[in-house]
Parts: sequence; C-alpha cells; structure tokens
Amino acid sequence: MYVSPTTHHKQSKNIAQTLINARMVGFEDKYWLRLDENSCLTHMQPITVPILPEFQENIQDLGGDWLSLGGLDLQINGGLGLAFPEVTRDDLPKLTEICDYLWEQGVDGFCPTIVTTSLENIRRSLSVFAELWANPQPNTAQVLGIHLEGPFLNYEKRGAHPKQHLQPLTLEKLKAVIGDFAPLIKIMTLAPELDPSNGCVEYLHSQDIVVSLGHSLATEDQANKAFAYGASMVTHAFNAMPSLHHREAGMLGAAMVYPEVYCGFIADGQHVNRTMLEVFLRAAQFEKGAFLVSDALAPIGLPDGVYPWDDRQITVTKGTARLDNGTLSGTTLPLFEGVKNLVKWQICDLETAIALATTAPRKALKMATLTTGQPVNLLRWTQKKGEISFSRI
Repeated sequence: MYVSPTTHHKQSKNIAQTLINARMVGFEDKYWLRLDENSCLTHMQPITVPILPEFQENIQDLGGDWLSLGGLDLQINGGLGLAFPEVTRDDLPKLTEICDYLWEQGVDGFCPTIVTTSLENIRRSLSVFAELWANPQPNTAQVLGIHLEGPFLNYEKRGAHPKQHLQPLTLEKLKAVIGDFAPLIKIMTLAPELDPSNGCVEYLHSQDIVVSLGHSLATEDQANKAFAYGASMVTHAFNAMPSLHHREAGMLGAAMVYPEVYCGFIADGQHVNRTMLEVFLRAAQFEKGAFLVSDALAPIGLPDGVYPWDDRQITVTKGTARLDNGTLSGTTLPLFEGVKNLVKWQICDLETAIALATTAPRKALKMATLTTGQPVNLLRWTQKKGEISFSRI
C-alpha cells in the first residue's frame, strides 16, 4: 500500500531508511517499509513485492522481528516520585523527566491520571498539565489528555481513594470540577449509578470526554444505560467493582459484550487472578475489547520502599503498592511489564500482547493506527530464549 507523507511533528532524523523482513502487529505475513527522513511512513508492502530501486540504500533487515507503534498508557498516576494530583508549576522540569522516562520505556503517549482529591488540587494540576500539553516536545512521551479518576465514585468501592473528597454526581458538581479544562480532559472515571438519569454521562460525551465506568456498584442494566448514553470504557477491570456472577453479570459483564466498549486492565499478577484474566480477555476478544494500563503510582522508576501518598503512605514491594492497612493501591511496574507477563503466563502470543498495549488503547480513544499514514515512532520487538525486549527504530 502507498501512504502519502505528512508533516512530521518530531525532529527530523535526516536519514531515510528501508526496513525489510518485518512482521507487523495486526498484519499477516512479512513486510518491507520505507520511512522518509522525517520518520514518515511512505510505503508498506508485503515482502513479496519488490523494493523500488530508489529505496535500496539504508536497508535494515529485521529478520522477522515484530514492529509496532509505541505504547499508550491511559492510566498512570505519577512518576519518579511525583504524584500527578500534587503537581505545581515548579514541577514542570520533573514532568519533563517523567515524559523522557516513559519514552525510554517505549511509551509514546499517556494520560496523566488525577485521582480523587480536593477541587483545589484538581484545578492546580490541570493548569500545570495544560501548559505541558500545549507545548509538545519531540522524542518524548506526549500528554494525550488528563484522566480524571474521581471524585464521582461509589463510596463502597472507593478503594484507596480518600473518602473526604468524594463528590455526589450532579451536573453542577461535574461542571465545577471540569471548569474551563474540558479540551484537556481525555477520560473521566465515574460510578454511573450515582446519576440514574445519565445526564452527566451524556454531557461528558458531548464534550468529547471519554466516559469510563469504575469504582462502582453498577448493575448490568445500569451499565448498559450508561453505555447507551455514551460511556465507552471501564477502568481497571475487576478492581473496585463487583466480580462476574452467573446470576448478575454486573458492570464488567455488560462491558465485555457491549459493542465498542473497551476495558482497561492491569497485568501485574496482583490486581487480577491469572485464570480470570484469561477468561476475561477471551470473552472481550483480546484487543477488540480490552487494553493494558500500568495504573502506576508516583514511585514508578524508583526502587521498592515506603513513599508518601497524599496524607498517607504506601509501601512498594516487588512493584506492588499497598496502604498501611493492606489495601492494594496500585503498582510501580511499567506498561510493557504487562506485555511480558501475558506471554510468560501463556495467556496470549507476543503479537496479541503487544497489540493490547499499543493498538488497543489507540482504538479505545478512536486514534489513528499504523495504516493512516501519519509519522510513526516504531518499536522493534525481539524474543530470544524466552526473554522479550524492545528498542526504538
């Protein structure tokens, strides 16, 4: 296929190159690709199609390794010790470091997640991220928009969210939280049963904000009504919601079969039992209805230990974070650890696991994928002796 080039928003590499013997995530057989000096994909053809004479220089043979787009992390709560609900303008240099760190971890874009906190904290964090969002830099992870996880959550399923900052879900309260930041907000997690009219879901949908159901006791019927009003996502499947039951499918069961609803999930071995994770992914048809998130907390990129978390503290052990009372609060494992785990646990093959962290989140946000002709940042994946690694092209 021929893809017409477009202006590249990243720094030019000034070297056009041809990649051969590549297996492309989401495509059958092997391909050759041509990237121009601006890293724009201009040609992508099956390996059986001869390479054009003018593309014979700067050839790189990938030897059948997989190529994919970079990862997207739609739920990450902080990094390098900085919690996103607590950022101030003085933290802009640290936020730049976090973007660089995520880029090194193979992440092209992310949704900084602001969990339930005071309105003052939400507004301040949004104003800081608005500045970062409006000034994207090359060769670093991009802020896709903010994920507001709260404060409109069910008290009984609040998990580690501070109860004193939970809010009733009304249109007035919702607009007070969003303020003038609607263009910046990409996703909002809420409990739909708090607003039986679904007027808030409808309003968010009208503002092009993805509505994700989570921290909720919603029934199957309540979830289906929210989906009908525009909700299209579920936050960290199985966690902070009723489990699947043979007499009441609940919110998650409804989501797994509702067309074009995507469920985020964590594959760290702690948040979801491996067998249930396989059952879930098979029912959700893998990347057709699910996508990986890290749900990483502020200490991602730092060693295990005890760290502050709002006015409390968390203890991180082998990448799992818990409050002092033992409540599971998140992880500090990068997004692609989930890819490696899914393969190690034999839940899916490498291609599918990669897609769950790269293609699937783009589909969940209705973003372009590899076939659109936009400039690309490609990852090369290798699997040798059971070890999975990746590098940027």
